[in-house]
Amino acid sequence: MGEIRRVKGCCPLDCQDTCAWVAEVEDGRVVAVRGARDHPFTRGVLCAKVNDYEARTYAPDRLLHPLRRAGPKGSGRFERISWDEAVATIAARFGEIAARHGPEALLPHRYLGSMGVVQRRAPMRLFHALGASRLAGGICSVAAQAVAGEGFPLGFDPEDMAESRLVLLWGLNLLTTCHHHWHFVQEARRRHGARVVCLDPVRTRTARQCDEHVALRPGSDAALAAGMARVMLEEGLADLDYARAACADLDAFAALVAPWTPERTAEACGVAAETVLRLAREFAAARPAVIRAGVGPQQSAQGEAVVRLWHALAILGGHWRHRGGGVLVIATPGLEDMRADRADLIPAGASPRALDMARLGAILTDPAPDPPVKGLMVWGTNPAVVQPDAGRVRRGLAREDLFTVVLEHFLTDTARYADIVLPSTTQLEHFDILGAWGHQYITVNLPAIAPLGEAKSHGEVMRLLARRMGLGHPAMRESDEEIAASALPPGVSLEALREAGWVKRHKPPPRLEGAGLRLVRGDAVPLPAAPPAAGMLRLLTPKAHFFLNSSFANQPRQQRAEGRPTLHMAPADAAARGLGDGEAVRLRNAQGAIGATLRVSDAVPAGVVVLPGKWWSPPEEEGAVANLLCPPAWSPGGQPAYNDVFVEVIGAAAAPPAGAPRGASP
Repeated sequence: MGEIRRVKGCCPLDCQDTCAWVAEVEDGRVVAVRGARDHPFTRGVLCAKVNDYEARTYAPDRLLHPLRRAGPKGSGRFERISWDEAVATIAARFGEIAARHGPEALLPHRYLGSMGVVQRRAPMRLFHALGASRLAGGICSVAAQAVAGEGFPLGFDPEDMAESRLVLLWGLNLLTTCHHHWHFVQEARRRHGARVVCLDPVRTRTARQCDEHVALRPGSDAALAAGMARVMLEEGLADLDYARAACADLDAFAALVAPWTPERTAEACGVAAETVLRLAREFAAARPAVIRAGVGPQQSAQGEAVVRLWHALAILGGHWRHRGGGVLVIATPGLEDMRADRADLIPAGASPRALDMARLGAILTDPAPDPPVKGLMVWGTNPAVVQPDAGRVRRGLAREDLFTVVLEHFLTDTARYADIVLPSTTQLEHFDILGAWGHQYITVNLPAIAPLGEAKSHGEVMRLLARRMGLGHPAMRESDEEIAASALPPGVSLEALREAGWVKRHKPPPRLEGAGLRLVRGDAVPLPAAPPAAGMLRLLTPKAHFFLNSSFANQPRQQRAEGRPTLHMAPADAAARGLGDGEAVRLRNAQGAIGATLRVSDAVPAGVVVLPGKWWSPPEEEGAVANLLCPPAWSPGGQPAYNDVFVEVIGAAAAPPAGAPRGASP
């Protein structure tokens, strides 16, 4: 055995924890990836998804060479080509499209498959320099971002939760999605005897570890918050001095929530009136209390209303006055990573259109846009699985006149529709810098090994294409280190970050006095969406414990641990349909139909079914891609309504014969 070399790095994935890790390298091969013991958030522990990340790098089905399509789109049939051929083909096709249809016929599509500055941002320099269509919007936490645009804070340092006296985990399965935050919840219990309450329709692994689980009806979060606010105002429990100092419309808000008596709230939410009263009184009495809010309640047509009402509760309680109090949705270290996009490269006088990434299906299939999108590059996301209206996305990707390039580690559902697939480096093979959306640390990732095969970083892909397309701006020649350094805030140097591995950016807590915030944006508190027809059940699709969105859904260990696609249903609903535990079932609605295995469980409320995980659909097989059932629906701020989906569930034996194309209506 050779000497073990330890290399500092971090997890790249779309998770609030953004863990620091140490890669152990022996004889030129990474043999283990371990959580950094000295990192105050990671504390030496990685999650069940990434604690063997090296298996991803060395996976036998890893993409290591450029590929060119050799069969119908979606078939997954490709032939190996050289990087020279790939770059020449992409440059020629993108050049032809821009010349014939205008540069706005080119579209970049990316998300948080890697949150690294280089891997996420570098290719945007190419598209900005070409004058391509810009990317706008998002598919997650859009509601929170929209409300933040109204002046409400997104959160505070999550380590301050240790000072909370009451923690409401609202729509958040903390122990599956960002378990390192549990450190600080537990610390609040130890220091202050804090009560921890989980508000979630499903009895999750987090709910089972809390002092209380409030199983509210899906989509009733706004109603519950309104009912709690009414109690606080009616019983004189609100900090009115603070609320008036922060808000410009407190009287209008009081009128808005006045109809929400505990009895009406209880009926809307499926909980007892006594629970509404007790939650409101406990929340008002704690000094401080925190609403540690999740993404799930935002993913409906009423997403912004929910976030605004969370803030209303925190303001009425005066909790922002105290360390560890308020609303915590997102926390960031202030990494200025958008600077790495280099929007200043957009040609002078040009004003390219902005296209909402959440509406990719419509963008690719609607004949109205002028010009239509003819050239697409996808990286850091798997839109054929994770986008709403996924069937329409797939129909768009199947267009023969759409030239598509995908940068990937594996042949995902999306990559199977590509004309050219480029092999991307994994986090163990490149340099990068990451911020976070769940804490205040900036972390460096040092390459532990050289890239395997012919994989390249996204910075190198940008440089190769820019050179071939004659884009000579100096920004198109910058190294990955220079690209990453461009995002660092004042006072943080690349050299110091390399040495330390991470640095915390201390930011003062929000002050809302004098902010003139407006709590009312509409004339009523929204109610939960109703089923479109009798017998239909609301479908929830929470994150799986062993997958991160669609990442790892193809990895053997994670697949074994997660099992097969499983639909969880309440006993009464199963009995009403004559369905039994372990039975093969079909979920269907006007969007499409998918299959799963039924699990009858009292952890799920009546009227609801739960399908965890973003599953792939293997070639020539039907996969349990839940977003094939998700219609095109959004909140006013543009949040996809993933949780406003209703389905019929029947036994697979009773389903019509197979043969309809995936994503088609049954």
